Amino acid sequence: MTREQLRERVRKLPLSPGVYLHKDRTGKVIYVGKAKALRNRVSNYFQTPERLNAKTRQLVSHIDDFDIIVTETEFEALVLENSMIKKYKPKYNILLKDDKGYPYIRLTVQADYPSFSVVSKPAQDGARYFGPYPGRVAARRAIDTISEALQLKTCSRVFPRDIGKDRPCLNQHLGRCCAPCTGRVPPEEYKALIAQAIALFEGNAKALERELNEKMAEASEQLQFERAAVLRDRLRAVQKLGSRQHVVAGAFAELDVIAFVQGETRACVCVLHYGGGALQDKEYTLFHVTESDPPEVLAAFIKQYYAQRGAAPKTVLLSHELEEQEAIAEYLSSIAERRVELAVPQRGERRTLTRLAEKNAREEIERREQQSERRHKSLELLQNVTGMIALPLRLEAYDISNFAGQDTVGSMVVFIEGQPKKSDYRKFKIECAANGQDDYASMREMLTRRVQRYVDGDEKFSPLPNAFLIDGGLGHVRICKEVLDSFRLDTPCFGMVKDDKHRTRALIAPDGREFGISATPALFALIGRIQEEVHRFAITYNRQLGGKKVRGSTLDKIPSVGDKRRSELLRHFGSIDAIKKASESDLTRVVPRNTAHAVYEYFHTEDKQ
Repeated sequence: MTREQLRERVRKLPLSPGVYLHKDRTGKVIYVGKAKALRNRVSNYFQTPERLNAKTRQLVSHIDDFDIIVTETEFEALVLENSMIKKYKPKYNILLKDDKGYPYIRLTVQADYPSFSVVSKPAQDGARYFGPYPGRVAARRAIDTISEALQLKTCSRVFPRDIGKDRPCLNQHLGRCCAPCTGRVPPEEYKALIAQAIALFEGNAKALERELNEKMAEASEQLQFERAAVLRDRLRAVQKLGSRQHVVAGAFAELDVIAFVQGETRACVCVLHYGGGALQDKEYTLFHVTESDPPEVLAAFIKQYYAQRGAAPKTVLLSHELEEQEAIAEYLSSIAERRVELAVPQRGERRTLTRLAEKNAREEIERREQQSERRHKSLELLQNVTGMIALPLRLEAYDISNFAGQDTVGSMVVFIEGQPKKSDYRKFKIECAANGQDDYASMREMLTRRVQRYVDGDEKFSPLPNAFLIDGGLGHVRICKEVLDSFRLDTPCFGMVKDDKHRTRALIAPDGREFGISATPALFALIGRIQEEVHRFAITYNRQLGGKKVRGSTLDKIPSVGDKRRSELLRHFGSIDAIKKASESDLTRVVPRNTAHAVYEYFHTEDKQ
C-alpha cells in the first residue's frame, strides 16, 4: 500500500479511543499502540519524515498496512493494547521478558497439618496465597526461613496419613522441626503454629512478638517452665526474623518507586520496593538506547511490568509524568482490585525517593557498561590471539555427550558479545550413534544438520557465528573444518583443548596450530566459561533422555545405590553386565566400600539363587 493510500485510510478513521496495529508487507504486526482519538494519533505516523525521530522513521518505512480496534473508553484501549503486545510481541514495541515468573506461596489451610508450596499463580481452591515473589528461590527461602523460626515441617510427607511410617528426619534432632511425624503434635497445636506463620507472611511480626510475650508470661505464672522455654526460643527466632523481614515479604510492598535513566549505550528502569518504611528489594530492567521519550518508555514498562506480576502496591512514584497517567492508574487499580495512586513528586521526601531510584539506575548502567567493556576487550584478545579477521561478537560452541555409551546427544550454545543467549541454544539427538559410540561421526552429524538448516533459510539457525568452538581436540576441529568446507564456508573454527586437570589450556586450529590462553586471565575465563556451559547443556539433555531409561533398573533395587552412585557405576563400567562381572575391589575404586560391598553381594547372591 502506498503512502498516499495509507493517508487516505487515516482520514477516514474515527475520533474514538482504540488500538491500532501497524503491519509490514508480510502482514506481520510490527507495532501496537493505543489512542484517545485514533485518527489524530495514527495520522502522526504519516506526516513529513523530518518531524519524526529516527526510530519512528524506521518503523514507518516498514508499514504497509494497519488495522484498528475501536473501544468505548481509553481504559479499555489500554487493556487491549497490553493484551495485543503480549500476543504479537511486535518488533518496534518496548517488550519486557515474560519468562521470569513471579510465583506465589500456597498454604493448604484446609488440611489437618497444612503445608507450604511454591506455585506459578493463585487458584480458587480454598488455599491461602502469599506473594508474588521475585522468583522461586526467593519464595522457597521465605518458606524455609519461617519454617525454621517456627519449627514447621518442610518434608513432603502428608499427615496424619504418614504418621509413624518412618522415623523423624534430621531436622527434629537439629531443633528445626516439631516433628508431627511422631504423632505427638496434635492438629490444633500445629495449626496454631501455622497461624503464627501467616502473621509473619502478612508482615505482622510485631503483633506476633506481643502475643508470644504474653503467652510466655502466662506459662511462667502457671509454672509451666518447659512451655515457657519453648515460647522464649520461638520469640527469639521471630525477633531475629524481624531484621530479615525483606526475605519473607512478597515482591510487592506498600510503595514502589520507579525511575527511568538513559545512558550512552543503554537505558535502565529501576524499581525500588518499600514496605514498613524500609527498602525491601530493588529490580533493574535494561534496554538498548532508544530514541523514544522517557515517558513513553516508562508507560510501556509499567503496563507490562504489573500485568506480568498480577499485583500492584498502593502507591507508585515515578520519575517522569506520563501522557496517559490517569488511564494507567485505573489499569493498575483493576489489577490490584483497589485504588492505586500514580504520582510524580516534585519536592520533599517523595522526591528524595525518586532521586534515589534514578541514582540506582545510573549506577546499574555504569556497572553494566563496565562489564560490557571488559567482555569486549576479551573478544578483542580472542581476535588478536587467533588472528580472526572479524571481531567474534557471536560464538557458537558444540559438545557431544552420551549415557553409558547410549543416548548420544549434541549441544549448541551461543554467546553474543561474551554473554550466553539461551534462546538461541539448540540440542540434537544424534541418530548415527545408534550402533555404537563414535564422537567424530556424532560431531559431523550435528554440525552438518546445523549448517544445513542455515543454508535452508531456517531463522532458528541464523546467522552463522563469527567462530565455531568445538569441545575436543585436533580430530574434532578437523571434522568441523570438513563440514564447513563441504558447504564452502570459511568461518573460523577452533577446538577447546583441556589440560590434565580438565581445564581449558588452549585453542587449536584445524591445521594444528595451538593458541595458548592460560597466560591471559580474561581470555582463559571467557573460553572456560563457554566450555563449561556447552558441557552443562549437553549433560542436562543427556540426563533427560538416558537418565529416565536407567531408572527402574537392577541397580535401583540395591538400598545403598542412589542416583549419584548409579551414574558413577554406569559411567565407569558402561553396562549392568560389566558391573555384574566386576570384583569387589574393582567396585571399591569407583564407589565407597560399603556401596561396593552391597552391589557385589547383591549380584552374587542373585547368581546363587
